[in-house]
Amino acid sequence: MELNTKQIKQLKSLGHQLSPIVTVGQHGMKESINTELELALNFHQLVKIKVGLGDRDKRNELIDSLVQHHKAALIQRIGNIALLYKRNSEKPSVLSS
Repeated sequence: MELNTKQIKQLKSLGHQLSPIVTVGQHGMKESINTELELALNFHQLVKIKVGLGDRDKRNELIDSLVQHHKAALIQRIGNIALLYKRNSEKPSVLSS
């Protein structure tokens, strides 16, 4: 999914006010987290997640794998918070044209 600079800036602005919807705890991923993230991306399109793993490399690896698994775009990553976007073709997009 290719987004231009203007779209990324708009999504960052929208994501600033969001609270994390999905939280991955210190014990890592569970299948229920994948299901919950998929539902959240389909419904909200723009989702903030919190990854509670202590190791930075493992946290970044997990975020990257979530992005690939859900075919989402990583909009922003700050510390243990990541902002993901996945366009839902059945609903109007959160992005303005």
